[in-house]
Amino acid sequence: MARKRKGEKIDGWVVIDKPYEMGSTKVVGKCRYLTKAQKAGHAGTLDPLATGVLPIAFGEATKTIPFLMDARKQYRFTVTWGEERTTDDLEGDITEKNDVRPTEKDIEIILPSFTGIIRQRPPAFSAIKIDGKRAYDLAREGIEVEIKEREVEIFDLKLIESNETDATFEVECSKGTYVRSLGRDMARKMGAFGYISMLRRTKVGPFGESDTISLEKLEELVHSAPLEGWILNVVTVLDDILALAVTEDQAAYLKNGGFIPSGEVAASNRTAGLYKAMLGEKIIALCEFKDDFLKPVRVFNL
Repeated sequence: MARKRKGEKIDGWVVIDKPYEMGSTKVVGKCRYLTKAQKAGHAGTLDPLATGVLPIAFGEATKTIPFLMDARKQYRFTVTWGEERTTDDLEGDITEKNDVRPTEKDIEIILPSFTGIIRQRPPAFSAIKIDGKRAYDLAREGIEVEIKEREVEIFDLKLIESNETDATFEVECSKGTYVRSLGRDMARKMGAFGYISMLRRTKVGPFGESDTISLEKLEELVHSAPLEGWILNVVTVLDDILALAVTEDQAAYLKNGGFIPSGEVAASNRTAGLYKAMLGEKIIALCEFKDDFLKPVRVFNL
């Protein structure tokens, strides 16, 4: 007999405006404490010094986290000129200094070099695993590590404002992009040194700043509003996946791992890829057509 989980069964998303100097894992813990949810997780770590959009998945929504992890992200960030630091942000020790202060014209010239598919080397203080250990743990131990360059995609990068001491940018990028590395490399391209002095995530997939609430607001809503008043539907992050309407009998069959003959499913096409089987507004399973059957790939217990 399966052991019953402790806590409330809550399924869906809440988008927290992550506060400054609080780690993403601590935000998840605070959300679980406030909601008494059985299960929770986040979609994409933010550095403690970063703020902004941090989607929190509860219960069955945790099964959709990979779809949000793969989504495009947007950030607003400030690069302060004159110093390079071990962490490429405010936390680190100064390693390099110079007096080069890029002008607005200097910046505009190099922006195309950082748009499209680019290669970047993540910061030494990052969550990347090297031989089973996090790079930031090795760095804190004084161990020098060789982090390989990786390809990422920058869809849009623009300068928002600039002065003698710093410049603020907005970027839309693929998963795996390190904004700290981007700021460092842009500075180097202009013969300067720079580090990230402000970083705010403004969008993750379908979630933007207008969707966020503070931890204080979540605490208020938990005590004053019904669940439907503050939780977002599990399917919110699956808008790009085609929906298939199923009957109650078909839904029950899929939830038990059964296959449905493709001819019995109302579908305009049966191309390769995932579909979401829906019973009304409720998702039953993520499925695929294979060998003339609709087969469940991921089942939701809602």
